[in-house]
Amino acid sequence: MAEKVALVPGAIKGIGRAIALALLEKGYRVILNYFDWEEYLPELQSLLQPHEGRYALFRTDLTDTDAVHRFVRDAAAVFGRIDVLINNIERGGWPVVHGPYIRDQWDLELATTLRAKRWLFDACLPCLKAGGDGSVIVISSIAGITGRAGPASLVFNDGYAAANRAISSLTETWARVAAPQVRVNELMLGFIETRHAEQTRGWGLLSETQRMAILNHTLLNRTGKISDVVETVLFLIESASFMTGSVIRLDGGYVLGGEEVLPMPKGVL
Repeated sequence: MAEKVALVPGAIKGIGRAIALALLEKGYRVILNYFDWEEYLPELQSLLQPHEGRYALFRTDLTDTDAVHRFVRDAAAVFGRIDVLINNIERGGWPVVHGPYIRDQWDLELATTLRAKRWLFDACLPCLKAGGDGSVIVISSIAGITGRAGPASLVFNDGYAAANRAISSLTETWARVAAPQVRVNELMLGFIETRHAEQTRGWGLLSETQRMAILNHTLLNRTGKISDVVETVLFLIESASFMTGSVIRLDGGYVLGGEEVLPMPKGVL
């Protein structure tokens, strides 16, 4: 286990950082990548200090397709292999933050949330197959199911929703082309504290009524914690050895919410 290598993009903060640190604690060597949010870099570097020699940190714009292949080549060379890919790349502009779409916003969301994921998987696949026991976790969003509708319509943009629906199709294709050496599973997130919930700018722009509408639509009446995501990722990597091409929806029941189950009627017979 200590020799396995995981690649985690989007690792500068939030979910990506938490997954990378958890994998280091589990004995993996970890390749971390980031591009923006550089104000979080000193904190990340401090958290990585106890793991000196067991990680490598890159700064790469993964929306640059040519750069993706160079990055994976250089990343694989650090420890000589890649066994796990956490395909955690996304950008989802909030309607309540960014307002109506402009073309650049749409293009950036598709380039980040969809295209970058595709080419990162493509670049990593030979390395993942070479190890013979690889795992890919594709991080996506319930926006792919809900679209811009209901209480989430102030949070999920059309392009973000469309990109995430496409990711579910790609997950199935990737599971087929990667088998049997590599398992590919999708982790579809709902409202998580650092992604579309309390620790984000957009959440603070919602009114109390709008926030409560989201929580009331969620069967468990709360948003998710980073630890919820990390625990599920570790399960998929280490325990789900007979699972591939599957989607786990980690949303507290948001997708099922908003519909009442009526009492069973007496009937007429």
